[in-house]
Amino acid sequence: MSSHIGFIGAGKMAEALIGGLIAKKVFSKDEIIACAPSQKTRDHIESTYGVKTYAKAADMVKDADLIVLAVKPKNVPGLFEDEGVVIGKGKILISIVAGLSLEKMDRYVPDAKKVRVMPNHCCMVLEGAMGYTCDPTLKAADKKKIEKILSSVGLAVEVPESQMDAVTGIAGSSPAFLYMVIDAMADAGVLNGLSREQAIKLAAQSMLGAAKMVLETGKHPDQLRDEVCSPGGTTIVGVKILEDLGMRSAMSNAVDGTIARSREMSQE
Repeated sequence: MSSHIGFIGAGKMAEALIGGLIAKKVFSKDEIIACAPSQKTRDHIESTYGVKTYAKAADMVKDADLIVLAVKPKNVPGLFEDEGVVIGKGKILISIVAGLSLEKMDRYVPDAKKVRVMPNHCCMVLEGAMGYTCDPTLKAADKKKIEKILSSVGLAVEVPESQMDAVTGIAGSSPAFLYMVIDAMADAGVLNGLSREQAIKLAAQSMLGAAKMVLETGKHPDQLRDEVCSPGGTTIVGVKILEDLGMRSAMSNAVDGTIARSREMSQE
């Protein structure tokens, strides 16, 4: 890509995107710029990735065609109202700020093209899952560019904005639930003699492999589960215990509750 991409904020998620864009050769280090108020953060980004950094967002946005907004929600109003950040016509603003709708973005950058993204924690290892929604002004070429940027850190799916809360529950929050599953599986391993390190690695790799089986085979999870459950074997016993204890409904309710909370936050 020949355009320049700039990051307002250089925290963990922004850093993951910077690293992914360079690793996947979507942008070169000379085409990426970033800003952060902390000198320590700027020094880290410059030394690690070789990209140019700025202390002030208002200065940085002048040099970027695409801007990624990666700050905490509470800092958004001050950025545009107090610091005087202006993102003009023709530029694209990609927001990864939780709860910042396209409508809210329009208050701050009415002339820019806007994209709302919900990334997840796994973007940090380039295995993220995220949903994104675009305002009507984006053309097909713009969308192709957005998909290429987001795909550098994982799977990106375009959805209507009305479904972004569902994305929050299924992709945004779910890693926390899955970490709990890995930890619980590892506990059972330790109880039966494995070291904590061995148990965690085995549980995590099993989850990674199961995810790949779903994505790469295209089979329904129920079908894959049945393939593992031999008649009268060990696995079907465990499956029955999980069903008896309400594992399926517990997970579904957890995701549904997260989605409900996301809807509440969007209205605040």
